[in-house]
Amino acid sequence: AGILRPAAERAACMEQAGRLSTRLSGPGQKVVELSGGNQQKVVLAKWLLAGTRVLMLDEPTRGIDVGAKAEIHDLLDRLAASGHALLVVSSELPELMRLCDRIEVMSRGRIAGSLERAEFSEERILELAYRGFVDPRTSGAGP
Repeated sequence: AGILRPAAERAACMEQAGRLSTRLSGPGQKVVELSGGNQQKVVLAKWLLAGTRVLMLDEPTRGIDVGAKAEIHDLLDRLAASGHALLVVSSELPELMRLCDRIEVMSRGRIAGSLERAEFSEERILELAYRGFVDPRTSGAGP
């Protein structure tokens, strides 16, 4: 314990990169040279190598392409199925509805409602998020 073993670290990193389908040219490639999706996978790999069981993800797929987004979603599904707890913050409702078992909807800095998977719909989530705001469709106000 407390002794660095570069060869073992490199092997563990490459093994984790393979598990997460991270596209690397080799163990020495700099993270900044990777695509956004592969950078996200590197962050997840670091957490997993540290033994993290609870992952807090803020906008986990922002700025990455559709294919990488699907890979990240599949990876998060596998992590949840293996017993990891995921706390996901996202402005993308389809992402939340795909990844989450429960959604806590915030409005004006407070929890406006809690929805179980069977209750998920974009309409219901938005209704809770905008609760207390004026609805121009029903207030008689013009555009």
